[in-house]
Amino acid sequence: MKRELGIARCGLACCLCAENDECAGCEKGECAQSNMCINRACSIGKGIAGCYACTDVCASWTVHSMRIQAFRTFIIRYGINHLLDCLERNEQLGIVYHRNGFLGDYDGFESEEEIVRYIQTGTRK
Repeated sequence: MKRELGIARCGLACCLCAENDECAGCEKGECAQSNMCINRACSIGKGIAGCYACTDVCASWTVHSMRIQAFRTFIIRYGINHLLDCLERNEQLGIVYHRNGFLGDYDGFESEEEIVRYIQTGTRK
């Protein structure tokens, strides 16, 4: 895990991205998608850290992902540093953020709360 890459403005985990060997992350604007990322442009324009700090209704596909909603909820409840701590521990437990494309072990849950529990505990129980 490249913790220094943190969480992208949209809520994706740059720190766990499979492409982070070539990317310096969202915050530095070096993500290949940064010039066309509506989430990045919007949050910068609003002067907020990211979509997880916004209360406006948004049409972005990224923000409506159950995983991203769960990450947002987790950040609001416990803070971004605790999320990074849990993601790092979970990675050490063998939990994979991306397997194929954008899907991985944090996907395929029935509810956002199940994902929040999974992040917190590292188990699906």
